[in-house]
Amino acid sequence: MRLILGPMEGVLDHLMREMLTEINDYDLCVTEFIRVIDQRLPKSVFYRLCPELLQGGKTLSGTPVRVQLLGQDPDWMAENAHLAASLGSPGIDINFGCPAKSVNKSRGGAVLLQEPELMHQIVKAVRDAVDPRVPVSAKVRLGWDDPSHCFEITDAVLQAKADEITIHARTKTDGYKAEAIKWDYIRQVKKASQISIVANGEVWNHADGQQCMETTQADALMVCRGALNLPNLGNVVKYNHAHMAWETVLELLLKYSGYEIKGDKGLYYPNRVKQWFAYLRHEYPQAKALFADVRRHNKAAPIVDVLQSAKEQLFRQAS
Repeated sequence: MRLILGPMEGVLDHLMREMLTEINDYDLCVTEFIRVIDQRLPKSVFYRLCPELLQGGKTLSGTPVRVQLLGQDPDWMAENAHLAASLGSPGIDINFGCPAKSVNKSRGGAVLLQEPELMHQIVKAVRDAVDPRVPVSAKVRLGWDDPSHCFEITDAVLQAKADEITIHARTKTDGYKAEAIKWDYIRQVKKASQISIVANGEVWNHADGQQCMETTQADALMVCRGALNLPNLGNVVKYNHAHMAWETVLELLLKYSGYEIKGDKGLYYPNRVKQWFAYLRHEYPQAKALFADVRRHNKAAPIVDVLQSAKEQLFRQAS
C-alpha cells in the first residue's frame, strides 16, 4: 500500500514530519500550505515551511516531501510552483480542500470547489510551468455542499493533466463529521477516470485503512489527523503493527519538545504541544489526564517538567 502523510496547517510542521517519518514507513509527505496571493514569494518562505528542500527534498529518514501551494491566481500559482520545483520539491500539490473560514474568505482552499473552471486553469498553469517529470497533484473535497459535484471537480483536475488527485471524502459543509464520510463517491470517481486517486478521511487504525482501500479502490491512502492521534499510525495501517504504547508516546513527546525548543519554532512550542495533546487524548486516556496539567502552562520549561515527571512516575510504577 502506498501511504502518504498529509498536511495539517499549524500542526504537521517539518519537525513533526521528521519524527513521524522516522518511526513510520510513509512513502510521501505533503507540507502545510504556502499561501500565494499576488507575487512570487521569496525563497525564504519555502525554506521556512519546507526546510527539507535544503536536504534534497526529503526528511532525514529519506521520505520525499512535496510542497503544497494554496491560491486562486493561475499565473502566480504557476510562478511559485516553478520556484518550488527549482528549489528541489519532488512534486507540487495544490490545495483545494482547506475548509477554514479565514482561508475560504480570501478565495483560497475549498471555496474554489465552486469554480471547477478556475481550478482547471490553476492546475493547467502549474502543470505547464514545471518540468513534465515533476508530479503535479491536487487535494480536493467531494464538493462545497453537494457530493455529486465531485465528478465535475475531478474532471477539471484530470483535464488539466494533473498526475494525481487526493479526495477527502466529505464536502466542505460536512467539515470533519465522522458520520458524513462518503468513501463510495471516491470509488465512483475511480471507475470513471484514469487519474491516480488517493483516498483520505476517517482512517484511524488498520481496519479503517483496509476498509477505505477496499471501498474506494483507490491507488493510495493519505492519513492526517489520525497520525497525530496515534503516532505510529502509518505502520499500523500499512503493516498492522500494534498501537504504540503510552510509555513510548511519552518519550516521543519529550523528543518533540527537544526538536521544538531548539528549532526555529521554539516560541510556538506550548501551542504546538497542546495541539498534539488535543489529538492524543482521543487514543490515550493517559494523555487526557496529563493534558489537564500541560494546558495550565504557557512556557516551554514547565511543560517539559510535566512531561518529565510523568515519565519518571511511569518508571517508578514499572519498577
